[in-house]
Amino acid sequence: MTDSTFAAVVMAGGLGTRMNSSVPKHLHPILGRRMVDWVLEAARPLAPSPLVVVASPDSRDAFDDVPVAVQERPLGTGDAVRSARDAVDGAGSLLVLSGDAPLLTSDLLARLLETHRHERAAATVLTFEPAEPGAYGRVLRGDDGAVAAIVEAADATPQQLEVRECNSSIYVFETERLWPAVDALRPHNAQGELYLTDVVRDLVGRGDRVAAHAAVDPRETAGVNTRAELAAASAALRDRINLGHMLAGVTIVDPATTWIDPTVELEPDCTIHPFTVLRGSTHIEAHAEVGPHAVAIDARVGAGATVGPFCYLRPGTVLGAGSKAGTFVELKKALIGAGTKVPHLSYIGDAEIGEGTNIGAGTITANFPHRAGEEKGKTTIGDNVRVGVDTVFVAPVTVGDDAWTAAGAVVTDDVPANALAGFPPKQVNKEGRGGKRND
Repeated sequence: MTDSTFAAVVMAGGLGTRMNSSVPKHLHPILGRRMVDWVLEAARPLAPSPLVVVASPDSRDAFDDVPVAVQERPLGTGDAVRSARDAVDGAGSLLVLSGDAPLLTSDLLARLLETHRHERAAATVLTFEPAEPGAYGRVLRGDDGAVAAIVEAADATPQQLEVRECNSSIYVFETERLWPAVDALRPHNAQGELYLTDVVRDLVGRGDRVAAHAAVDPRETAGVNTRAELAAASAALRDRINLGHMLAGVTIVDPATTWIDPTVELEPDCTIHPFTVLRGSTHIEAHAEVGPHAVAIDARVGAGATVGPFCYLRPGTVLGAGSKAGTFVELKKALIGAGTKVPHLSYIGDAEIGEGTNIGAGTITANFPHRAGEEKGKTTIGDNVRVGVDTVFVAPVTVGDDAWTAAGAVVTDDVPANALAGFPPKQVNKEGRGGKRND
């Protein structure tokens, strides 16, 4: 490398027509991130300066934390890199990444850069050996181990097709060698596109050294072009995340059915049961149990708490130590105190519940605004409260410590501490009126 500085470009300007989607390929979600964000997160720890995304005009506004270079038309990888030329001006080397390779890791990219430095190459190609080389371009090496050519499968001879080392379309270039070669590119193909493989060919033709770094795990370089490949990449990332948590001391009963975003924090000795989904900034503390069939989004589950089965924790939910959110319970923006139980069939939203309280089955906080423009009302329930089954709290309302509500109560006014509230009307039987409507 002629300079210790390097920039990185993530190519994300393609339309991804094989996805059959109105959403650009690189913006499809995978475990809480867009596909291209996984590539960006792999590059960021390497501290490229700058890190630039090449985007289409339609998706130029999809990035607010990284510089964007616009590729006006999808004219190939060579044109994509050319579109970022001004944005990376001054960098000694350029790492070129594909925005549809979400399985890339920082370690692999660091090793690629190290090979490039060690080989003092004009360019270095990241290669891999897939189980089925198929339509991938073959990397042909010379006697000295350097890259002699990259041959597209359609143009390869039968002997060349026997080569298993393939091009990942991920490169490092010395910019003083790259830009003249890019300027010399011509669209010698039916698509009228400019390809970086032609840059590699031209560098070799000039006598420049082009090195190769072979990925140990070929899955890390896998690109996504179809919905089927998107699902496969999602599963691979799921497995990678779950393995990391298990090695750190988390019990995941069935990793194949457990989906955890990379931003979720799990403390050692918590247990995640099958068919559980943990998303966003969710944090599960030690000795808590979540699931089966639970979903938590931007929630916190305290030490020793239990969640589920079939429980939904929405953003803003905090469960205190030893608390419980049971079967078919939904919590939203709810603070649940230590030891408090919401055992089953209840909705608690925009609420704060103290410690040691028990919420009876079928309890609902009716917190919808009474008038347009009003904020949702808040329900506040104190410590050691006993809430009878089928209680409705019409917010805003406050229930004092040690209070009780009768079964079927509709609580519209504040309840003092140590009081018993409710007493709905007693049952009335009307003989012979069964089946009559509109009474």
